[in-house]
Amino acid sequence: MRLPYKKTLIPFAKNLRKNATPQENHLWYDFLHDFHPRFQRQKVIDGYIADFYCEKAGLVIELDGSQHFTVEGITYDEARTRILNAYGLTVLRFTNHDIDTHFPAVCQQIQTAVHQRLEHRKEESP
Repeated sequence: MRLPYKKTLIPFAKNLRKNATPQENHLWYDFLHDFHPRFQRQKVIDGYIADFYCEKAGLVIELDGSQHFTVEGITYDEARTRILNAYGLTVLRFTNHDIDTHFPAVCQQIQTAVHQRLEHRKEESP
């Protein structure tokens, strides 16, 4: 399924890729960049930019820094997740602290989620 996106966000997404956080770079270069199925970084979906997106699995991975733990950040993330879920996507969230201190466990959770999503999608298809 082709997801809608706002073209005006593409330059911002490119900038985010160039200026990724240390945790985003760690997850990308040390795990996701050669993961199969393929992930994309800073993918524009609707009016949002997902940190990482796997089209084949319908999976979004978000890394949350401190701004996500404010009242405004929590409200924004909840609305965003509802919209992404409405497109049939699953959103996995990890904190920067998770990446820094539990990296192997994060990678295992992602691998498990991708496998489960692929199986779920296989069961749904005719």
